[in-house]
Amino acid sequence: MSVFDIRYYLQEKKDKIEQALAAMMMPASGVFTAHIEAMRYSLFVGGKRIRPVLCLAAGNCVSSAPDIEEQLLFIACALECIHTYSLIHDDLPAMDDDILRRGHPANHVKFGEAEAILAGVGLLTFAFELLSSPDNINMDAATRLRIIHTIAGAAGSQGMVGGQTLDMESEGKTIKLEQLQTIHRNKTGALITASVLAGGIGGGGCQDELTALHSFGDAVGLAFQITDDLLDVTATTDKLGKTAGSDAVHDKATYPAYFGVEKTRKMAEEAVYTSLAALKDFDGRAEPLRAVSRYILNRTM
Repeated sequence: MSVFDIRYYLQEKKDKIEQALAAMMMPASGVFTAHIEAMRYSLFVGGKRIRPVLCLAAGNCVSSAPDIEEQLLFIACALECIHTYSLIHDDLPAMDDDILRRGHPANHVKFGEAEAILAGVGLLTFAFELLSSPDNINMDAATRLRIIHTIAGAAGSQGMVGGQTLDMESEGKTIKLEQLQTIHRNKTGALITASVLAGGIGGGGCQDELTALHSFGDAVGLAFQITDDLLDVTATTDKLGKTAGSDAVHDKATYPAYFGVEKTRKMAEEAVYTSLAALKDFDGRAEPLRAVSRYILNRTM
């Protein structure tokens, strides 16, 4: 039995996603050149592309169509645009006030605060241009509408934006564990879950399959954020590509702050085990999802 090579898989899918983003993203030209340059800067400056990879992997879980990834690429690219917008805004002085992202100057450092805000909004709205474009004729309107609704809910005030709001409100305060979990499941987990679900919906998954994928996404999203909390404590700025120790500087509510490093690591492991259990009824086509979950636990950046 061959061992699944997660690093090769992630690089292969990342290359495919990068090519699709380059083809779909508008060029920096014309009267809006400066604005589009700021959008393109953060979108192409780097990143693991985990959310779009999860979308493609989930589609492969439920579909045997040989071109399913090509059918899902516009969704994967839209998810990356939304994620990148969130990073631009997270780094703003009014938010997490960070000067580095993905090993490069944050968008507001390079282009100014006003342009960074507009670049983030531009990427968010461009994502929904991609999702709703009539050029994407390989997917029926009802399926696309369901995907748009899923992603919009995850990105909005009862998902990622709401989680970020709670995160900021909790700075310097003692909050209950339930509140910390709510922050994590929304600020980071919601868009990860939506990425998995969007792939499953686009791949034609049945309701049982989508329910299982939702459980997987929920658990792997939690694992991702817990691991992010750990890396902020244990990794270096050079390794992270962003300022290490910023959670402590901002007195944020995190799992290490609550439980210490070792117990937090065990909680991340438990979240990964939960994600793997959610896939118990899937066959070998789900191995990429399983491998991504394990990778999230063991990542160093």
